[in-house]
Amino acid sequence: PSGKMQNGHDGTLKHPRRRCQSVGLHLEVFLERMFFCWGHLCARHPYLVVLATLLTAGALCAGLSMFQVTTDPVQLWSAHDSRARTEKDYFDSHFVPFYRTQQIIISRPDNNTLIRYRNHNYTNLFDKGFLHTLLDLQNAITEISVLHDHKNITLQDICFAPLKPSNNNCTIQSVLNYYQNSHQMIDMEAMDQFGWLVEANYLDHFDYCVLSPYSINDTTALHTPCLGTYGGPVFPWVALGGFAGKDYRTSRAFVITLLVNNYLDSPLNEPARAWESKFVDFMKDYVESHPNITIAFSSERSIEDEIDRESQSDIITILCSYLIMFVYVTISLGRYSSLSRVLIEAKISLGLAGVILVLLSVGASLGFYSYIGVPSTLIIVEVVPFLVLAVGVDNIFILVQKYQREVLADDETVEHLIGRVLAHTGPSMLLSTVSESLAFFLGALTEMPAVRAFSLYAAMAVLFDFLLQISMFVSLLTLDAKREQANRIDVLCCKKLSAKKETARQGILHTFVSDYYSHFLLHPWVRPVVMFVFVGWLCVCGALTSRINIGLDQSLAMPKDSYVLDYFKNLTEYLSVTPVYFVVEEGHDYSSLVGQNDICGISGCPQDSLVQQINEAAQAPSITYIAEPVSSWLDDYFSWLFSPTCCRFDSFSGQFCPSTETNENCSACPLTQLDSGRPVGDTFNKYLPWFLSDIPGTKCSKGGQAAYGAGVNLYRDTNNQTRAGASYFMTYHTILKTSEDYIEALKSARHIADNISQSLSTPGHTYKVFPYSIFYVFYEQYLNIVINAVLNITYCLAAILFITFLLLGFDLHSAVIVVVTILMILVDIMGLMYLWNIELNALSLVNLIMAIGISVEFCSHTVRAFTVSILPTRPLRAQQALSMIGSSVLSGITLTKIAGIIMLAFSESQLFQVFYFRMYLATVVFGAAHGLVFLPVLLSYMGPPVNKAKLYKSKVVQNKPDPSSMPVEQKPSPGMKTSLNKRPLSYKTMETN
Repeated sequence: PSGKMQNGHDGTLKHPRRRCQSVGLHLEVFLERMFFCWGHLCARHPYLVVLATLLTAGALCAGLSMFQVTTDPVQLWSAHDSRARTEKDYFDSHFVPFYRTQQIIISRPDNNTLIRYRNHNYTNLFDKGFLHTLLDLQNAITEISVLHDHKNITLQDICFAPLKPSNNNCTIQSVLNYYQNSHQMIDMEAMDQFGWLVEANYLDHFDYCVLSPYSINDTTALHTPCLGTYGGPVFPWVALGGFAGKDYRTSRAFVITLLVNNYLDSPLNEPARAWESKFVDFMKDYVESHPNITIAFSSERSIEDEIDRESQSDIITILCSYLIMFVYVTISLGRYSSLSRVLIEAKISLGLAGVILVLLSVGASLGFYSYIGVPSTLIIVEVVPFLVLAVGVDNIFILVQKYQREVLADDETVEHLIGRVLAHTGPSMLLSTVSESLAFFLGALTEMPAVRAFSLYAAMAVLFDFLLQISMFVSLLTLDAKREQANRIDVLCCKKLSAKKETARQGILHTFVSDYYSHFLLHPWVRPVVMFVFVGWLCVCGALTSRINIGLDQSLAMPKDSYVLDYFKNLTEYLSVTPVYFVVEEGHDYSSLVGQNDICGISGCPQDSLVQQINEAAQAPSITYIAEPVSSWLDDYFSWLFSPTCCRFDSFSGQFCPSTETNENCSACPLTQLDSGRPVGDTFNKYLPWFLSDIPGTKCSKGGQAAYGAGVNLYRDTNNQTRAGASYFMTYHTILKTSEDYIEALKSARHIADNISQSLSTPGHTYKVFPYSIFYVFYEQYLNIVINAVLNITYCLAAILFITFLLLGFDLHSAVIVVVTILMILVDIMGLMYLWNIELNALSLVNLIMAIGISVEFCSHTVRAFTVSILPTRPLRAQQALSMIGSSVLSGITLTKIAGIIMLAFSESQLFQVFYFRMYLATVVFGAAHGLVFLPVLLSYMGPPVNKAKLYKSKVVQNKPDPSSMPVEQKPSPGMKTSLNKRPLSYKTMETN
């Protein structure tokens, strides 16, 4: 630049780009001056600063006394205002929460053995002796007793018994209930009149019951009921598994399902939890003692217990991982000039203090949010320390190694030197910290609770870590520097040695990077190869990202030796259906003909009614994922009402006469209000409570208490008349084995329900029908997880772009390079996710957001070092930036993380190995590769041009007689050849026009 640029009157400075460069220079000088003053202040009063920060951090950490961890999966994965959560709450409040399920899947090792009967083949599961063995097992389970709260709890105390108090039998969905759980019924045979031939036995009864599970009197010669002892049907697609089509004789597994009452008030579930624990212990012993039977089982509490056991078993692995990183940091921070000064120049105490500051920042973040009532999650406890350790250790290495490379002038104090060091490193630390924190805060805008909580805790932890580093750590660095000057031993500060101080030599890593690696990497023949390899790999990974599977395999959350893994395996192989309820919200008028036509499925009902649409969907199960026709209480109510043996009343008292009661005064219900042959108005409303309280029996199998007693809400209107409110209609999903199956089933059910809602709605009145199944609340997140992931990543990258642009002195060019490099790292990680079969879910999304934060550390420091350089060519500036920052990034974050990550590979948890070891390793490897290989090469080709304002200021300063005014960013790094003399920095002489 010519001398005309003096005083800023040259026309080139009035150009918008030149003006931005001038403003950026002033911002940079301001930040350096601010950090110099702050560092000098902390260095002058180290004890006061340490005490103040400890008190502040301690006050925040005290909030841990109110620390809460959310373990409820519903609260972790489903937002409180999400559709699935809202519909679940509606279902639970209007009906009963879905039952606590205990399930046993039984098969035989020699499944290929067949039983031949009446020209049909049955699998060896139907061997009569085997059925007796299973009944003994089932009876033993029902007799399990556990002491809880000074009371013996059995299954009968906690189970779902729909006919209580008249019938206390528990709901057990089992083939054995076709025989009313009786050994005598299994052995029963009907002989011909001569007593020679068997006309019917247990197999004939089975064949009849799978076709007519509601029957109370089969048509075989046995004439025995199919209804279970609890008063309800046993559906074959629930009690059997592994059959071909509808041929239940080919079943390869029996399924015993015990339903236990569930309550919204969690303490009420404690007796059930106690019984379930005893049930699990019993089943483990039974499985070990019966090797000739293949049994897989699970209780409602099994998954939670196994996850907790897995977490406990991985504590040692996690602690070892962190311990390795701690030891590495404390040892590698030191730089030694001679063997005699090893104990003096060691940085064990300083490194340990830096690690403790990282833990303090995590504790302060946890305490801060505990104060304001934001609950934590196990993901936060496991991931946030790893993230903050990566960010914090990188800054510690940059700060300490910059101090080690500076030379204390003869007329300079340690406090002044510390100020100079922080002036140089502080803006870079501020850039990375603010970028990461803002990115995480914006990541909290997601609807996924687990991701939102992680983002909030991570943002605050990173911010607290930065504040502790520029205050307490700077003060501790000052004390350590004075200790080293006084030749005192590290850790044992009272011990003093007489070792002579020698000229410090550059560290091995720094020498390697600055003198060898940087020259090799930026060689004209190497740079094109680097660009080709990285861009080519980016294209490959970009093509693979669209193939990433969505969901979470439940088995990954289990320990490798868990009994639940066998259950999941058998569940996938044998079990066929999952219940789904189509709920009609209150407000529908069932007592009118129009309202009945909207719902019913009997003859005369329209094709677009609720029942007809669901039954039509069941005709194409491979598309709709609806396996069976729907159970309709309305249709069964009509059948019950017109049966003279079902709907009866006492002619004297006017009260309902149950079909099980014999009374000469009972007669058929008078149906006074009919429309098109159906009851309407008062007639419909009057007898509905009777139907829902009637117990099915031999005279009337249509009694609705067992099947529909909990499925229809009754309320009294303004005329004190009982009416039907909210109700549900139950059917079953088809076989759902993969996450994709569950997601598609949810989509299909909602599509069907939305069509029904549209059909029911009339001008001026909108009806709401929604589907509900127990898994919807967990899988709804996957419907929009791709959009959520894109939005979260976009928010984070936008925040990094803005902060980088601002703190790099309004340098949009550099900010774009940082963001593009981080985006490349993310794309590479996602490509590897596909190759390593890592699914996209909340866990992997948290790790991707964390990867953004760690990637900032790999990129921002190098880019800033490039922007402050004023060497004439881009390759030389890239080489200088790599020489200044490369070794700190390599030793501070890359090697530290690699050392800790390796330990995670030995974890017993599959979840840790997949989502933590693999994704952490990918983050560090790709981050280091891009930060230390690709980014310097990219800057050498496309880096921003030299800031003319900085160049002009540098020339003005160099022409002054006092070289002490040389700006800190122009000081060449060790390893770069220079003739400039290093002198203390004076910020008063730095201020130029």
